[in-house]
Amino acid sequence: MSGCVNDSVYVGNAGKDAALDRGWLLGHFKGAGDPRHSSAVEIKWGVHPCGDERAEWVTGEERTALLVLISGRFRVEFRGRSVLLEQQGDYVVWGHGIDHSWFAEEESVVLTVRWPSVAGYAVSQTDPAPGHG
Repeated sequence: MSGCVNDSVYVGNAGKDAALDRGWLLGHFKGAGDPRHSSAVEIKWGVHPCGDERAEWVTGEERTALLVLISGRFRVEFRGRSVLLEQQGDYVVWGHGIDHSWFAEEESVVLTVRWPSVAGYAVSQTDPAPGHG
């Protein structure tokens, strides 16, 4: 089912497509001719095994983010505050200048929407821990 239908429509499956690009479905990092290319917003379907954590804190944040729990138990860490998402639909929003990290307390699926879509936040692909970004 995944693939371009024409130049401006893409039909896919979040679980399958996310596995191809570290969870990312839409953003500046998709090819310019891809309908999923956007400098306005990025969307991630994050599938995280129990114990998965971000390799390093995001600092100097320039984006606003919305993270919604689809399944599991997921903790988002902020300087001086920890937010636990434990019921489907629980969400957290944060903005510019808010340092953050995260940890999957159980196998979790989360949907992240960030805007605008800007380069410079990806954790190195050489990092030994899977699923970061």
